[in-house]
Amino acid sequence: MDENTESDPGTADTMRDRADESGVKLWLLLRANRALVAGLVTVGLFVAFVAVAAAFSPALAEKVGSSDVIETMFSAMITAIVTGATLVVTIGQLVLTQENGPLGDQQERMAGTLDVRESVAALTGSPAPTDPAGFLDAILGVAADRSEALRASVSGDDERDEAVRDDVAELAESVAGNADTVRDQLDGAQFGSFDVVFAALDFNYGRKIHRVDRLQAEYGDRLTEAENDALGELRESLALFGPAREHVKTLYFQWALIDLSRLILYAALPALLVAGLMLAVVDAGTFPGSTLGVDHLTVVVGGAFAVTLLPFVLFVSYVLRVLTLAKRTLAIGPLVLRDGR
Repeated sequence: MDENTESDPGTADTMRDRADESGVKLWLLLRANRALVAGLVTVGLFVAFVAVAAAFSPALAEKVGSSDVIETMFSAMITAIVTGATLVVTIGQLVLTQENGPLGDQQERMAGTLDVRESVAALTGSPAPTDPAGFLDAILGVAADRSEALRASVSGDDERDEAVRDDVAELAESVAGNADTVRDQLDGAQFGSFDVVFAALDFNYGRKIHRVDRLQAEYGDRLTEAENDALGELRESLALFGPAREHVKTLYFQWALIDLSRLILYAALPALLVAGLMLAVVDAGTFPGSTLGVDHLTVVVGGAFAVTLLPFVLFVSYVLRVLTLAKRTLAIGPLVLRDGR
């Protein structure tokens, strides 16, 4: 990576600007409601099934009349649904396992949580908020205030080296502007949706910590003791945002996996019912006739197939978000794994 790009405070802050990917792709992978994505994929599968089945000869109705197509298809789907539901229960157990443990382990978890909250309280001068959005907002507020204080202390000296004054001003503007943008996104965001985590991704704290370190290395001997302290305090607030974001992200992972397990179990029941009805009721003569050249039986089988795939589609939609989020937050701190992290 070009050093000028890495140290440039003007580097894009928001994840959308940093990512070298289309907005539609990022929307589908991260921002879009997971149930909506699953619904769109399910409808797409239904349309594709009907279109392909209607395009090939002989027609599906003829195949059903001369073979056990429905029995073969939906017997396999019942097996897949039951196996998938069992897998989901296993995932749910893994999540719950992290919440269970001996009393001593629970005490250590509690002590660690309280230590971090005390650090945030010392940073902000008031008790740390209890909701995740407010928790992150409090840290960002301190980072913005400290960046402005640093800029004021350096720019107030008319005899100050112009290079020092410009670099500090650019850093302060980057921190304050980025923090204000993310705080606006956090305002009113409720944990459990994806809004809190998505907003946290837009604060590019890692590059800002690197920028502070570079300023201290280059200009430390040209800054007063108070200005060096101000840089250190700004770095402290930026560094605290990292583990805070990771904690919120971890909680979201657990929340999302629990939601996923519940939704798949809900979807598995109607999927099993539809598959069973297709085996017990539907044959070549159940839905005679056609519309616009498409056999009614083809539409029914395609719809049933899409419904039985819904648990799997839900699994895919949630896992895609979790994996995308995990990949984009693998490194904590000023370690950039790729351009557009």
